[in-house]
Amino acid sequence: MSRPDRPEPVRSSPAPGAARPASTSPAPGSTSPASGAVIAEAPRGWVLTAIVVTVLAWASAFVVIRGTGEHFSGGALALARLLVGSLLLGLLVLRGRWVRPSSREWLALALFGVAWFGAYNVALNTAEQTLDAGTTAMLVNIGPILIALGAGIFLGEGIPKWLAIGAGVAFAGVILIGAGSGAFTGTVDAAGVIWCLVAAVTYAIGVLVQKPLLRNLPSAQVTWLGCVAGTIACLPFAGSLAGDLRDAPVSAVLGAVYLGAVPTALAFTTWGYALARVPAGRLSISTYVVPPLVILLALVVFGEVPPLLAILGGAVCLVGVALSRRKPRVRG
Repeated sequence: MSRPDRPEPVRSSPAPGAARPASTSPAPGSTSPASGAVIAEAPRGWVLTAIVVTVLAWASAFVVIRGTGEHFSGGALALARLLVGSLLLGLLVLRGRWVRPSSREWLALALFGVAWFGAYNVALNTAEQTLDAGTTAMLVNIGPILIALGAGIFLGEGIPKWLAIGAGVAFAGVILIGAGSGAFTGTVDAAGVIWCLVAAVTYAIGVLVQKPLLRNLPSAQVTWLGCVAGTIACLPFAGSLAGDLRDAPVSAVLGAVYLGAVPTALAFTTWGYALARVPAGRLSISTYVVPPLVILLALVVFGEVPPLLAILGGAVCLVGVALSRRKPRVRG
């Protein structure tokens, strides 16, 4: 059965005397002029729910990776996670519509998947073999700064005043978390810090490549194809995964399955849903809530007591997120 081609764009002229919207993003329920991809109207509550689910699931991933990392190598754990994620996301795609990607979009999908699903997961898993979950989350979350700047430069989103202020405040909070966790005093593994920076860069690349794809393709399709691309990139770790699965306890195997089902299949689906409706720079700043959540979860699960300076940094991150979501005053 042949796959349907991309639908033709639907263009309409504004009513006489009507002002053209200032935003370059299509209005809810409208058709993108560039692609004809329809973005269904979504109540603000659904978008907020998607963001909350994403943040909570990704925060839990840092803790689960920390707990299972001693039984899997970084590459093996990434492959296990992506195999589960690809299977579950594939079931979701089968129930939706399929839009045939262009040749250029296939290349972008490959880059998106290899960068975010593949390289990011391998780097993150490897980092957490020597760093605690809270420090890892803090270092990886320089990614939103890179995304906000990249979206302003490459995606034409601009850098609104309150987004810049919020990003700066949140990043200051991240620095406080790092100082409190020992990331800048030489008391943590240097290789782990480098792996965190690799994860942050590949995370930013993934988001910046994903955002334009969502203008043309369904978010579930983009997420699944990216996950499949990341899985293929991680296939060289298949031998390592087979050996680790043979020796790993059931709890570690269940942890790997959880990573594929919740932080991958579920959270990347809700992330794609929100990213199709929210500017990349503004949405990425919301993930600054992740490090404070990781610190709290690590306290509950591993009994790690975060330093007072790290707790203060988490509070500053939350203030930064709140500031980034402020709207500029409209002078009338």
